[in-house]
Amino acid sequence: MSFNEFSGPIPATFYSLTSLEYFDFASNDLSGSLSRDVGNMTSLRRIGLEGNNLIGEIPKEIGRLANFERLSMCCNEISGSVPKEIGNLTSMFGIYLHNNALSGPIPKELGRLVNLWELQLEYNYHINGSLPKEIGNLTSLSYLLVNDNKLSGEIPKEIFLLNNLLQLNIGSNQLSGSLPREIGNTTVQDLWLHFNNLSGPIPSTFVNQSGLVNFALRSNNLSGEIPPSICNLRSLKILYFSDNNLEGSLPDCLGNLSTSLLILHLNANKLSGLIPSTFTTGCSLQSINLNGNKLQGTLPEALIHCQGLRGIDISDNEIRGAFPFWLETLPRLRIVLLRSNNFNGTMLVASNSNTEKPFPKLQVLDVSENAFVGTLPDRYFKNFRGMIDAKENQTDDGANLFLSFLEMKLTLKGLDQLLQRLLTTFTTIDLSSNRFSGNIPPSVGSLNSLRYLNLSHNTIEGRIPSSLGGMSLLESLDLSSNKLDGRIPSELARLTFLAKLNLSMNNLEGQIPQSTQLSTFGNETYVGNAGLCGFPLTKECDPSDGKPSLPQDDDDESGFVNGFGWQPVVLGYGCGFIIGVFMGYEIIHYERPRWLVKFCFD
Repeated sequence: MSFNEFSGPIPATFYSLTSLEYFDFASNDLSGSLSRDVGNMTSLRRIGLEGNNLIGEIPKEIGRLANFERLSMCCNEISGSVPKEIGNLTSMFGIYLHNNALSGPIPKELGRLVNLWELQLEYNYHINGSLPKEIGNLTSLSYLLVNDNKLSGEIPKEIFLLNNLLQLNIGSNQLSGSLPREIGNTTVQDLWLHFNNLSGPIPSTFVNQSGLVNFALRSNNLSGEIPPSICNLRSLKILYFSDNNLEGSLPDCLGNLSTSLLILHLNANKLSGLIPSTFTTGCSLQSINLNGNKLQGTLPEALIHCQGLRGIDISDNEIRGAFPFWLETLPRLRIVLLRSNNFNGTMLVASNSNTEKPFPKLQVLDVSENAFVGTLPDRYFKNFRGMIDAKENQTDDGANLFLSFLEMKLTLKGLDQLLQRLLTTFTTIDLSSNRFSGNIPPSVGSLNSLRYLNLSHNTIEGRIPSSLGGMSLLESLDLSSNKLDGRIPSELARLTFLAKLNLSMNNLEGQIPQSTQLSTFGNETYVGNAGLCGFPLTKECDPSDGKPSLPQDDDDESGFVNGFGWQPVVLGYGCGFIIGVFMGYEIIHYERPRWLVKFCFD
């Protein structure tokens, strides 16, 4: 009866079906609660009520069903605690109560369910207490998922002695204490311990743990070094140790894992030393995030072997050297974050590969707060296909895993933000706080799909190109703290999506273009440009400031005339009018005096 549109409560007469073995009304629109009379259905083996709108508590009478095997009531609004009477159901092999509103502790009586191979209590958010060590008696258990609750206390070492356990997710709780040494002996493939309060070192007991695929310790208080024994995990695809207090150097052997490793996230720690240069041909990495450490040296060119790389973030370190031009050859690269390092030199040196179309998929480029010099990278502006047309980013079937682990620290619209989602339409370039000089190339205006552009705090000079008015999707433009001069191009008024504009601290002059869009920005957008005038500044413009200057002519006399403004012209007309009136009066009153006739007609 699953996947229909049945609604309303479960009929009371239904509980009189004492010979019924399978009760499956999954994915309907049932409401109300499961009656205590379910305990009378003595032949019942399985209940399938997931994906409805059920409320109330799980009746403890369910513990009377001697032959019961499977309880699936996930994805409802069931409240109360897990009844300890379920521990009587020794034939039980599956409990699926995730995505509800359950609270209270996990009953230790569940440790009697020796045939249980799957226990799912995740995403209830209010299950509390400790993780019972009696779970270590469940020798058939393969899947233990209790993440996103309020469990506290230490992780029982008995759990890591379960020989059939494949997936353990106890992340997003309040667990504390250290990691048991037994963690290195488990047969688990997916180990998720993220977002807890775990402390102490990572045990160095990973010797026979060849089956571990996903290993997440993100956002704990772990300290010490990353043990080299981690490199024994030859099947590892996800290594997620971000946001801890780990220190020391990265094991050189990490690069040797790259043929299997897809996600390497060690950001927000205290790691130092060099980035390993042992990445080899066949590297499978999709994302490497080492942001927020104390890493030094250069970015190893060995990463060029990682042809499937989608994102690289080494921001907020002490990495030095020239811009890594070889990155432009990576065909799927979408995010390059190099901000706050010691990179230097120009971004105009051609790479050895002479790539015809560099960075074909790039959406995010942040090299801010370095020491780059020279002119802006015109070659890249002309070839960023993913920023010229965002449709170029929509064909990447293998990016789902990379996107699910994404986290980027960016400055957008003047604010530092942590992004954990990347739409194909999201594009940004941040070259701020360097030493770039020269003009803004008109080719920047060809980036029709660019959303955010920050060129602030450089020594860029010349005029703002009118081509920027063609960047129809631009939401934020920051050109502040440069040496730009001339007028603000009126074409910027076309940027109807523009929500943040900063042109302050330059040498701009003339009247600020008056338009519905530009009039929304305050005084802070234009401050520090002594030659600017007009709304929203308090400095008023001379009438001539708002008009384009007349074209120059080579004729000296014409140039003499053009040298007058409107003020002397009006003054001349006024004086002429007064003199004319006076002369007319003289003629009429004195009947053509000789001196006047002689002056006018001789």
